[in-house]
Amino acid sequence: MTTSSSTSSSTDATWAPDSWRGRVALQQPNWPDASQHGAALDELRSFPPLVFAGEGRDLTQSLAAVCRGEAFLLQAGDCAESFDTSADSIRDRLRVILQMAVVLTYFTGVPVVKVGRIAGQFAKPRSSDTETIDGVELPSFRGHIVNDIGFSPDDRSPNPQRLVTAYNRAASTLNLLRAFTKGGFANLSEVHRWNREFVAESPAGQRYEALADEIERAVQFMEACGISSDTLSELRQVDFYTSHEALLLDYEEALTRQDSLTGDWYDCSAHMLWIGERTRQLDGAHVEFLRGVRNPLGCKIGPTATPQEVLDLCQALNPEKEPGRLSLIVRMGANQIIDKLPPLLDAVKESGHPVVWVCDPMHGNTFTAEGGHKTRHFEDVLAEVSGFFAVHRSIGTHPGGVHLELTGDDVTECLGGGSVVEQGDLGTRYESMCDPRLNGGQSVDLAFRLAELLRKGQSEA
Repeated sequence: MTTSSSTSSSTDATWAPDSWRGRVALQQPNWPDASQHGAALDELRSFPPLVFAGEGRDLTQSLAAVCRGEAFLLQAGDCAESFDTSADSIRDRLRVILQMAVVLTYFTGVPVVKVGRIAGQFAKPRSSDTETIDGVELPSFRGHIVNDIGFSPDDRSPNPQRLVTAYNRAASTLNLLRAFTKGGFANLSEVHRWNREFVAESPAGQRYEALADEIERAVQFMEACGISSDTLSELRQVDFYTSHEALLLDYEEALTRQDSLTGDWYDCSAHMLWIGERTRQLDGAHVEFLRGVRNPLGCKIGPTATPQEVLDLCQALNPEKEPGRLSLIVRMGANQIIDKLPPLLDAVKESGHPVVWVCDPMHGNTFTAEGGHKTRHFEDVLAEVSGFFAVHRSIGTHPGGVHLELTGDDVTECLGGGSVVEQGDLGTRYESMCDPRLNGGQSVDLAFRLAELLRKGQSEA
């Protein structure tokens, strides 16, 4: 890959990695020292890519299978990654995603494409540029890539050296993920054993004993036929991709490289990038930047989106109608999904745009509990996913996957679930730097509940 700023022959001649700078760029920090900021970006431009163009093409092909109903997408991970995240925490987050994937693979009957919100999810959009506590007003916390969560002038001052730290943290996380996913940690028999432990030990797990028994028999059958992790590498290794919201455009531009094989541009900070609900303006900088890179893309779609807005985004981000190129990640809320989603599905279906429809049941169901903690209720999350599947069944379109904020840690940030986190428990282990996440038990619980929904849907089809 090269870092030339010339335009690729396969790219719209009006696009270049820096053409977004002529558009309005929302949610960008105010860097106090322009020279330090420029030096940090120059340093990033000199670094090797974090991911490679061929990996991005592989993910696009896998997502094309999701478009056709031949695979299912599980996109999950942290709300806002911390620079202080331990190797154990990264391992446990991956473990939960692998556990969920095994359950979903069995009950969908198709491969599960595993994409983490990891190794780059360091920036967060905010509803206000400043925050006031006890009469003191300071810049809002925008994620560790910009500033610190502590409430002091030094903590909240945007520091461009954090851009370089973010790259280094992403690189080390990617190294660890590659070691785990290719080194035996993802062994199917081991992952299934973790799920058996969940069923045996969790108050929620006991209701899934029959489902776990089915998977157990399938694993035993394969082993009896001589198909095991000892004989088949696919059972002890998995493909795992990274993603994050492409929020800080100067960081993303600095890590954009031109593929020497195809001449196409790729944002090499992650395999998949998405545009948030706050920054999906058709004439905005984020759409302008991402339309020119060849990574698979996502775009968050909230309840205010109109069919025409969604069609315009499809045309801007995937004019060639390439399957697997674009995922629409809907975040409507449990009480709006049934009414708001059908017109969008109808419009996109009629247009012929091949999108991956993904349900984000987290962001539309956030509320503030009595004690002041932002939280979500497990039953609301499940209700939105259930509504998502039901609407797709009624219209005849394919529900492609789910997009979740979760952790493998035993946090108390979301209410409900089999372990029954109640409002009084929220302050016990509330560790998120921004939005509430499902803990490990709630996440596996959700996978089994999704399996029940999928089975019910198959019986009604």
